Amino acid sequence: MFNKRLTAKAVPLTVVLGSAILISTSAFARSNVYADFPITLKDYSGSSTTSVSYKGQMARHALESSLKKLISKGDMSAMQSYFSGDDASRAIIAPATKGDFVIKQSTIGELSNKNLSGKTYKGLVPGWVGSMTGPEVVAFMFEKAAESEGGYDPSHAMDYTQLVSKFLMGAVTYNQAVDNYLDEKLEADNKPNNKPYKDGAAYTGKEHVWDEAFGYFGAPAHTLTLTAQNVYDIAKQKDAAVADYNYDGKVDLYNEMAFGHAYYASSFDKGGKTTYLHDIVGAYMDGRDLITSVNGRALSDSERDELKGYAQTIKTNWEKVIAEAVFKYAGSTYKDMMKIEAILESGGDVSKEWRNYSKHWGELKGFALALQVGGKDMGATSVKLNRLIGYSPLLLGSTQVTGIDSNGEYIQSDSETWGGYMVHMLKVQNLMVDEFGVVARSNDQTAGLSDLVNSLGAKSSAEND
Repeated sequence: MFNKRLTAKAVPLTVVLGSAILISTSAFARSNVYADFPITLKDYSGSSTTSVSYKGQMARHALESSLKKLISKGDMSAMQSYFSGDDASRAIIAPATKGDFVIKQSTIGELSNKNLSGKTYKGLVPGWVGSMTGPEVVAFMFEKAAESEGGYDPSHAMDYTQLVSKFLMGAVTYNQAVDNYLDEKLEADNKPNNKPYKDGAAYTGKEHVWDEAFGYFGAPAHTLTLTAQNVYDIAKQKDAAVADYNYDGKVDLYNEMAFGHAYYASSFDKGGKTTYLHDIVGAYMDGRDLITSVNGRALSDSERDELKGYAQTIKTNWEKVIAEAVFKYAGSTYKDMMKIEAILESGGDVSKEWRNYSKHWGELKGFALALQVGGKDMGATSVKLNRLIGYSPLLLGSTQVTGIDSNGEYIQSDSETWGGYMVHMLKVQNLMVDEFGVVARSNDQTAGLSDLVNSLGAKSSAEND
């Protein structure tokens, strides 16, 4: 459990003021730390002293982080073990102890013996070749990673480390939180608050539903006592002092580490234009306070409506975080293409920039796929996004991957001009601005879109979609 030391660390004034407002409107006084909520379950007779539990979610974050390291090794057995295995002794490869940033746990089982495959989005993924389901996409990428050197296929500009990592962050953590725990599991007859989540549990149905949704976001429990820069530094393992909230000399992956989309939220917020991280964690805190305040009885319809309001705040801001990442990496891909074009014109070697291009496109594609697995019908926006990006980066010779054959090998076909695909990247950025309202990144790249299109005389194949 955490010791509640609210004055032990410097807290930004904006967070203090925001928290004060949130406390005044909540029936249950908040501590600003997502921990130590009391047991409200009637007739509980076990030894637990708190109703908070989300270790399974943090185990999945550790599995995804470790898997990202393993993909570059090309060991299919190891990849499968961390994706669908059940060995509690699997080592936590990342994050691992780094200098004075000492990690408390060394094996997955010390958090919870979980896997990723059981929680991966089961629907079709139209943005990827072959009309595959989420688990099939991962299996296909594993095979391609194992066939390539270091998880990188330069001939198709595919960086499978980035593709798998970013897709799984969406297909597991984002999907499970927003399309499961913050969706149907908030209904009255699904995990009601006046009954245990399961036999022998120290928490009610709604308490655990909310806690698990919080865990999937990946934020430290004491996020509201920190700045976005603090959380970013925790994710980068640069500041053990702000991570180690209970002063035991170690960083507990359960409640002191920053993972996944919480890290990306902090990376955007530290620029000062957005407050995704604190808005999301603040809504989680408000929701948990509400659930705790009813003291083990079933939530009324009006209380569930209020809870759903907090859930919507989380969903909206989380979606924006992913959209910001799509915007960012579309811009990075565009810049890489500019550099490659200049090098080719001077007769130079593009291998270094091609590697960066592959990496950034993999991040772009992974986040674009993740954006589409939140249970929300994005309609024409998905169609346009998928057609603008395609199944691969534009390759030299103006071809792209357009499908796979019966042996699972990529099929390449004629595609855009180099300048035309650069326009695609700017159109992706415009789409993120228009449809999701991204603001964290500079929009300078999109400002001259019309002039660029006219100067190139390029007509995108997706322009009329």
